Amino acid sequence: MSSAWSGGRTRATSQRHESPDRHVVRLCVDLWTGRIVKDGAASSETSKLTTPTKERVIMRMRGLLWLSMIIVVGIGAFAACVRSGDWTSAFVVEPDELVSVGRNPYFILEPGYTLVLEGEGGQLTITVLNETKKVDGVETRVVEERETKGGQLTEIARNYFAISKRTNDVFYFGEDVDMYKNGKVVNHDGTWLSGVNGSKFGLMMPGRVLLHAKYYQEVAPKIAMDRGTIVSVTETVKTPAGEFKNCVKVEETSPLARFTTEYKYYAPGVGMVSDGTMKLVKIVKREPKR
Repeated sequence: MSSAWSGGRTRATSQRHESPDRHVVRLCVDLWTGRIVKDGAASSETSKLTTPTKERVIMRMRGLLWLSMIIVVGIGAFAACVRSGDWTSAFVVEPDELVSVGRNPYFILEPGYTLVLEGEGGQLTITVLNETKKVDGVETRVVEERETKGGQLTEIARNYFAISKRTNDVFYFGEDVDMYKNGKVVNHDGTWLSGVNGSKFGLMMPGRVLLHAKYYQEVAPKIAMDRGTIVSVTETVKTPAGEFKNCVKVEETSPLARFTTEYKYYAPGVGMVSDGTMKLVKIVKREPKR
């Protein structure tokens, strides 16, 4: 330690002895407030420190200042990201994490499970099939959606889902679509598969539902870019199949259809009970055919 800080000499008895730490604190204040200037002029406190000590303190304080700036910038960037309102579009999963059978509170992937919804002359039948399909290296469960209007078949979609053993998140890996007119297939609009032409799987239903969570349900550029926002977890929905409480309300939008907003409702232990004007009329639980 410098002799200037040794106890060999004391100040006049009329002055109180000041410790090195006290001068260091004052030096920190000087550095922070700008009283230390580039031309070497020092404040009254800095003059009380030896040159090596001043240099060490200044270097430490500069390091702290830089660290503070980095933290502030980092927090600002994080806050900007949160404020930007972006939907989560990439989901990290382990190779052996996803399976084709299971359920979370709002989505059931068990063969034989069927929901029937009706409204405005239309009917939508959703059936979990006893079939799987390998998509993007993952064995997915096939869920068939069969839609009719006025008794006429309009669409059959084979959707591919997998569920996480770790989080119970249900992921959507794509669909094969057949659009019908007068009993004949006229196109396959909306078809996409994860891993093909830049498409990647999205999140259909989180295992843990968080209010205001925003995520892409499907990521197929120029084909299907539906995204979901959880806007409520306390909805009560009345349907011909009964009244369901504590339903999750999901707002669905797409950058490909900027002026279209749809709402779906999911009941605990049931799944989707309302899709636009369609309401649940029947739940079927049958053992899959072997």
